[in-house]
Amino acid sequence: MSEKNRDGKRTARDRLAVEREKQKSAEKRRRTLIVGASVVCVLALAAVIGIVAANSGKDEKRTAGPVVAPSGAQGKDSLAIPVGKDSAKSTLTVWEDFRCPACQGFESAYRSTVHQLTGAGSLRAEYHLVTLIDGNLGGSGSLRAANAAACAQDAGKFSTYHDVLYENQPKETDDAFASNDKLIELAGKVEGLDTPAFRSCVNDGRHDSWVQKSQKAFEAGRFPGTPAVLLNGKNIYEDRTMTPAKLKKMVEDANKG
Repeated sequence: MSEKNRDGKRTARDRLAVEREKQKSAEKRRRTLIVGASVVCVLALAAVIGIVAANSGKDEKRTAGPVVAPSGAQGKDSLAIPVGKDSAKSTLTVWEDFRCPACQGFESAYRSTVHQLTGAGSLRAEYHLVTLIDGNLGGSGSLRAANAAACAQDAGKFSTYHDVLYENQPKETDDAFASNDKLIELAGKVEGLDTPAFRSCVNDGRHDSWVQKSQKAFEAGRFPGTPAVLLNGKNIYEDRTMTPAKLKKMVEDANKG
């Protein structure tokens, strides 16, 4: 064999070896990319699961039982929690959600006036608890806070606990009231409320179905949102001229009639 032919064969073998190395390198990179992409997908899935879990509430889900109205509830289907004397000539009907910032705004502006009027026997307030924010943003804080407030009604502490919930309301997007522990912690701010009976009522969701029934009544009423505030059947929350002083005068005028 001539030297020229041997050189040609060596060159061909060298080219083949180089090509095989290229193929091995390409295959190694391909496997690395596949593994890397798999890790990214797993991490992304974990992140999605984490977000869903965060919005599902702080405690495990519980199954709603039979409709159990809180002690002293009145009105159609016993969906109203009354505050004040039944003999009052004026009735303030409030549909509210403990996660609702507008409800908190109404409470901050009108609370002292409402307390004054109900305490004097000239106004009777009826509170209907709903879960509008849970439906809009997800979570269960509206439901669980409402159930806890109903449990406070059982203990004769509704009005005070109602105010404590609004004074400690989290941001609308923070479903902090989904934690029963948080709701029980806040009960410690109301003298005599944090008892084994109250804790059991909160943790068991005794009034969950009652709250859900109240939400259905709210939807059937076609209210534009929360709070919906009516004085003797007239929606005063939509009256842009309404003030605590005006509300007080309206109640006093009704009592004179």
